[in-house]
Amino acid sequence: MSSNILEIKNLSKYFDNFTALKDVNISVKEGEFISILGPSGCGKTTLLRIIAGFLQESEGDVLIEGKSMKGIPPEKRPVNIVFQSLALFPMMNVYENVAFGLKRQKLPKAEIKKSVLDMLSRVGLQGYESKQINELSGGQKQRVAIARSLVMKPSILLLDEPLSALDRKLREHMKVELKELQKEIGTTFIYITHDQSEALVMSDRVAVINKGLIEQLDTPHNLYNNPKTGFVAGFVGENNRFEVASRDGQKVVTKHGWQITKPDLDFEPTLMYIRPEAFIVDPDESMKGVEVFEADITTILFDGANTKMLVKPEGKDEILIALPQNAKFQALKQGDRVKVAVAHENIKCYKE
Repeated sequence: MSSNILEIKNLSKYFDNFTALKDVNISVKEGEFISILGPSGCGKTTLLRIIAGFLQESEGDVLIEGKSMKGIPPEKRPVNIVFQSLALFPMMNVYENVAFGLKRQKLPKAEIKKSVLDMLSRVGLQGYESKQINELSGGQKQRVAIARSLVMKPSILLLDEPLSALDRKLREHMKVELKELQKEIGTTFIYITHDQSEALVMSDRVAVINKGLIEQLDTPHNLYNNPKTGFVAGFVGENNRFEVASRDGQKVVTKHGWQITKPDLDFEPTLMYIRPEAFIVDPDESMKGVEVFEADITTILFDGANTKMLVKPEGKDEILIALPQNAKFQALKQGDRVKVAVAHENIKCYKE
């Protein structure tokens, strides 16, 4: 028997002439937190619905705990789902919402009460049993929905963009709460999102999906620092994107005339990406393996925790640069000329 709790093998899904998923392969170990990340319409919700049993795959297979799910209806699968809308019952209180699935299984009342109270305690809602749903905050409703799913003891919990309806501050708070809750309970989470910050913060691994294809399945660290494709580089995190006009040996020339050295480049790139934080402002003259240039500051972008600036080398591409948080660099202003460097290893080139 496989050690993976979930195996998606050569999975494809077609709707008439439209390919929603093409040859998707993902293996998930028990207790992992995996995010499926991609833009709207990329196929991530289709994939979740196939795992849950709401859609039938066109090709391939889904195995849970080593068993094929072909022909197994949703209610017979060892999974549960938290929808984007949460789908809580407004006419029921918190206790009744969480107990709903257990009551349908006709379990003894004492067993239901013990399970519900234990789960409410684990999600930080002890004492909320009698509260009505409309008396709860957005974050509390979120935890009720998760408790209602987890109390059923699924092997896998599927979450379909459950934080998207929350305001930004609450969403940031819930990301941490959800990660901590998953670690404590140990249930395998498959999390669907278009928000790269959610995926990077919470996940053990992230699968980036684009037009029905898995572009990269990796740890958040590798995904961010070593994107395998131009799509991943452009979709995950902020990035400076440059269209490449030509290559002359080790020199890459962008469409706006910036010539930059990229040693050991053995193909003809069409795109080049550089992270804003990869640039070094006022570099040490002794630094090796870097590209150095001068540029004028066109805009300072301050948002409290971070400061960035847009700079423009004369006649070249405009570049976004993240500034270190110290007084020396915070004193920079629009119109100043700065010397900037970037290490050759932080310049990522792609042929797409």
